[in-house]
Amino acid sequence: MTTDSPQWFTSSYSNNGGACVEVATNLVASRGLVPVRDSKNPGGPVLGLSASAFASFVTSVKAADALR
Repeated sequence: MTTDSPQWFTSSYSNNGGACVEVATNLVASRGLVPVRDSKNPGGPVLGLSASAFASFVTSVKAADALR
């Protein structure tokens, strides 16, 4: 069963400093889409990324973090 409502979550790597984003990965299978929003403004705008764009973003963030 697939739902069309985003099921939002914040990364476990978030240290609750307030500068977080939330993602809803439950729409990848049905829509090929990963919605992203600001956790401080859940009623605000949502950025819809393709699954491949989101995967590239995560890979880039991990690579930049590894350089620290």
